[in-house]
Amino acid sequence: MSDPQPIKTQVKVCGLKTFEMIDVAVEAGASMVGFMHFAKSPRHVGVDDLVELVSYARGRAETVVILVNPDNSLVAEIAASDPDFLQLHGSEPPERIEAIRLEGGIPVMKAVPIGDADDLNMVFEYDEVADRLLLDAKPPKTATRPGGLGRTFDWSLLKALDPGLEFMLSGGLTPDNVQQAIRQVNPWGVDVSSGVESAPGVKDPDLIRRFIAAVESA
Repeated sequence: MSDPQPIKTQVKVCGLKTFEMIDVAVEAGASMVGFMHFAKSPRHVGVDDLVELVSYARGRAETVVILVNPDNSLVAEIAASDPDFLQLHGSEPPERIEAIRLEGGIPVMKAVPIGDADDLNMVFEYDEVADRLLLDAKPPKTATRPGGLGRTFDWSLLKALDPGLEFMLSGGLTPDNVQQAIRQVNPWGVDVSSGVESAPGVKDPDLIRRFIAAVESA
């Protein structure tokens, strides 16, 4: 009887804006591709472009649309593009996550900002209502948008979580530190955006390839 194969770490490349970068990410081995719909982000794409990007990637990788505190009309509009997941990256409480899952009829990934041990309490609460969890660096209070903003957080905090909890790790990951992150945290998956960019919102094909190669050899 052969030994069981280790579970492959999943990779989500987020903040894509072009067909070309979808091709690069998928061909390099990304299992998920993400598209940001949030006007304050340098990775923002409008609804019409979003529909085309989701359609282009469908069936090649799981598609994820990132929203921030969306109202019901936006949830319905984005759900019509039929992504595999809605990723909620705002201050949505657990009861709102449940409502959006019902309204959109689409699985929900919830981003949980981690800054200190107290923030782990939210992980347990969101795990009850979200289909997937993404643990990200908590932005500073002066930030104008959510997310890790290219910063890591203290990964040792995650030792307090149930070892069986599946989550994606985000926040400041790059081709140079993702192997260390995987070895220390052992996440189900990793999420990268600014760490594979040559400028805010501009993806670099070589960095995408290097990042995914680093994950696969971790």
